[in-house]
Amino acid sequence: MSYFDAASSAPLHPVARQALLAALDEGWADPARLYREGRRARLLLDAARETAAEAVGCRPDELSFTPSGTVALHRGVAGVLAGRRRVGRHLVVSAVEHSAVLHAAESLASDGGTVTEVGVDRLGRVTADDFAGALRADTALACLQSANHEVGTVQPAAEAAAACAAAGVPLLVDAAQSLAWGPVDAGWSVLAGSAHKWGGPAGVGLLAVRKGVRFAASGPVDERESGRSPGFENLPAIVAAAASLRAVRAEAGAEGARLRELVGRIRASVPELVGDVEVVGDPVRRLPHLVTFSCLYVDGEALLHALDREGFSVSSGSSCTSSTLTPSHVLRAMGVLSEGNVRVSLPLGTPSSEVDRFLAVLPGVVASVRAELGAPAASAGSGGASELVVDALGKRCPLPVIELAKVIGDVPVGGTVAVLSDDEAARLDIPAWCEMRSQEYVGESPLPGGGAEFVVRRVV
Repeated sequence: MSYFDAASSAPLHPVARQALLAALDEGWADPARLYREGRRARLLLDAARETAAEAVGCRPDELSFTPSGTVALHRGVAGVLAGRRRVGRHLVVSAVEHSAVLHAAESLASDGGTVTEVGVDRLGRVTADDFAGALRADTALACLQSANHEVGTVQPAAEAAAACAAAGVPLLVDAAQSLAWGPVDAGWSVLAGSAHKWGGPAGVGLLAVRKGVRFAASGPVDERESGRSPGFENLPAIVAAAASLRAVRAEAGAEGARLRELVGRIRASVPELVGDVEVVGDPVRRLPHLVTFSCLYVDGEALLHALDREGFSVSSGSSCTSSTLTPSHVLRAMGVLSEGNVRVSLPLGTPSSEVDRFLAVLPGVVASVRAELGAPAASAGSGGASELVVDALGKRCPLPVIELAKVIGDVPVGGTVAVLSDDEAARLDIPAWCEMRSQEYVGESPLPGGGAEFVVRRVV
């Protein structure tokens, strides 16, 4: 089985396993106690903090360990907002932040605060000017990920930090996806990370708060972890997380270059091997191990299951599932297809032969899934009525797009097709299909009984 989903959770690094087993024997006592076992545990905790702080690029007393990366983000956002409540209750986030940050923003908005989402371009990247333009006199905090978790695009964190510093606003950086490859550029005020993203054990997060940043821990606090993460520390997991972070950093230069070449091969080969495919994300400013591509006329969940049967564990750049039917907020913000997305994120040590096998299997898998859905093999060619109506009400994407593709050739150039759909994903997928197939998206209008009419004009 080829595991290609390191962005969700990387396999446990051998160094993490060794450190975890050793710490289970030596680090089980309470590090706050003064007897011998407690002192031994405290030495392990202090050493782990120093190791992690060196990798992050902060002082040891600025770094706290949390039960997860999500907790680190939630506590980081809440702590700065509480510490700067006299400044205001305005929060700035990018539209492609991790859901943990967006959930924290929703919580602020529901409690009377205000939130500004900064949009991104089709590559998933914010501009420093747009980010700076969202800052206000009452902005208490700004949040920007170092690199996107779904498409791999690296964000201009240094430029955003400079803009925030000029405005007197602290910047929180979600570095979960990038810490394995190097420290975040200087200038950030608060930083969060998650150990299982770099090969450490699950259940350990990092929260670094620079000295001088106003921070007030919310909820009940205790004396542990500077009051930012109350409760007994999972010391064996913390030791393993710090040891594995140091280990992957030592390998990052050579392994990052090797994986970048493998991912580059996927980016170049997939559009040549499979028709109607768009590789999304920045082709240059990107994480070395991650690539996402969108396949027209394919259900993402069906494609993932088909690849799983062929021995490949991948995920989807879309969070759309049979239970939620909610398109990915990242892909929606980028304006690319919300269905038929495959995210490949290679773990350390992935051999070239596994990538070759993936590229050999993919065309047949996509063709079989498209055939099951009745997708068109090619665009139709004859002219017919100047306007057609496709009733796709009650059908989930990609079926409305498939129905559109089947009939677009039945209208003459300049004619239109009206697609009736009540699937929220169609609002993104139909315009994205038009851009990929060089057709004109005219617009949408609401239907009386719910849903919308999406009008497409044939150009070619």
